Amino acid sequence: PKIYNLTNKIIMKKILPLLLLICACSAPKVEKIYYNGIIWTGNLSNPSASALAVGNEQILFVGNDNETLEMASPETEKINLMGRFVTPGLIDNHVHFMSGGFQLSSVDLRDVDNKAEFQKRIVAHAESLPKGAWMLGGDWDHELWGGNYPDKSWIDDVLLDRPVFLGRLDGHMALANSKALELAGINSSTLDPVGGIVLKDSQGSPTGILKDEAMALVNKVVPEYSIEEMDQALDAAMQFALSLGITQIHDMGTWESLETYKRNYKNGRLKIRIKIYPWYTNWKKIIRNVQNNGPGDEWLRWDGIKGMMDGSLGSRTAWMHKPYLNDTFSSEKEELPTVGIITLKDTTEFKHILRETDKANIQHAVHAIGDQANDWILDEFASIKEEFGQKDRRCRIEHAQHLSKSAVPRFAAENIIPSMQPYHIFDDGSWAYKRIEHDRLSRTYVFKTLIESGANLTFGSDWTVAPFNPVTGIYAAITRHTRDGKNPSGWYPNEKISVEDALRSYTINNAYAAFWEKTTGSILIGKHADFVVHSTNFLTARPEQILESKVMRTVVGGKDYIFD
Repeated sequence: PKIYNLTNKIIMKKILPLLLLICACSAPKVEKIYYNGIIWTGNLSNPSASALAVGNEQILFVGNDNETLEMASPETEKINLMGRFVTPGLIDNHVHFMSGGFQLSSVDLRDVDNKAEFQKRIVAHAESLPKGAWMLGGDWDHELWGGNYPDKSWIDDVLLDRPVFLGRLDGHMALANSKALELAGINSSTLDPVGGIVLKDSQGSPTGILKDEAMALVNKVVPEYSIEEMDQALDAAMQFALSLGITQIHDMGTWESLETYKRNYKNGRLKIRIKIYPWYTNWKKIIRNVQNNGPGDEWLRWDGIKGMMDGSLGSRTAWMHKPYLNDTFSSEKEELPTVGIITLKDTTEFKHILRETDKANIQHAVHAIGDQANDWILDEFASIKEEFGQKDRRCRIEHAQHLSKSAVPRFAAENIIPSMQPYHIFDDGSWAYKRIEHDRLSRTYVFKTLIESGANLTFGSDWTVAPFNPVTGIYAAITRHTRDGKNPSGWYPNEKISVEDALRSYTINNAYAAFWEKTTGSILIGKHADFVVHSTNFLTARPEQILESKVMRTVVGGKDYIFD
């Protein structure tokens, strides 16, 4: 034993320096150290820290100040976080990103609560547009002025020289002026398209209100954006995302959006991570793209597809098992009983598309708001699994808003991801009682129930339908307050969740929903250096203070964007 120990010491004395040299040469260089922070890591085995080390776009170490600072070399940049709160990079599970980029320079009607202000804003915005150019954007909400729909006269009375097409904030209804209706060929003889409604007055003339697939009648005559305009909108959207602490988005986008992302990624201009789910009519191109190029990489993934079962609660087009409560149009006439609509043009074709894309390992993300829409797509996902066998699909239901009693436990049991947007509570909770009764309302945005059932609850904004800022979603999820101020204890308060549950739904749960959980979503050694420095400690602040919090610094792949 003595001879062995002596030999061992001699060997270690000669070999150890060489091993340390090899390790030093192969280990990534510590480029930056962030210290003196309050770090919520999102990692259950190491939930908090005060410092982290970054190098080669990755997190190299997470721990306390002393042990982290010991890793510094003379070239290491040391950044004092000044006691600020740090979270993993925030992830938005459902955005219309390019639309958002264009919206930043469009007319904004979101908070308008009367006709005069509506007209004032569109007239003012028209002055910034070239002569005859289309006016788009809007995001109006008729519930703010009593629930009556606007009509084309709201625009015609003040703007006659340009086509105008302004969407409701939920994206399922829009208002066109007479010029836009004329260009689209919409008149008294126009029939409702499959999955859509052309609203008409008592004389049979179009009012200008178009619902769901009827909006496509106008959209098809709106001029396409140029490549330069697409690139500018993307850059504006990315800058806005970074200012809000968003390092990754899941885009319910178009094929043109994907081409824009690819072009900017190739040119080195992609600043955040993007998983795109192009519209399902592109399914053949989506399959070919994955077959030829794989699913994407750590900055851009395209192995997803977006479908849409129904409309929205606000537009009375979400597909329900039972009819809506009576409501009125702008003409004050009582609406006919309706259970909403199926927006798919052909459910048989859609079933075929789901199966063909499943064979190609394309992830499904399907919009479903009404309880019947949710049941229908849950059944289809189950049928696909039965037909083609078990695999890691991570199918998503976008919104999962109104659920039947039998639907709730299925998300966890069948590994279906509820992709939800909590800020909608703030808007919808003030008027949803006009659409459906208490029983269905009690199963609306059931965050806590889904978490307790074991579902992988994910959160986002649905921007441009709702504000992009994640703190508004966190606030809504933990308070369930509504904009009318009538629910100070929360709208169906039993579904409120904790701040940490909300943060998980904006970070690691979302990373899982995009197949990126191994590299993003938490502050963990080996993952990408994506994190955010906030002005407020979410874990100790009052909800109103969280709502007012500002992003001081956003880091994506080790690159800093400073906003303080």
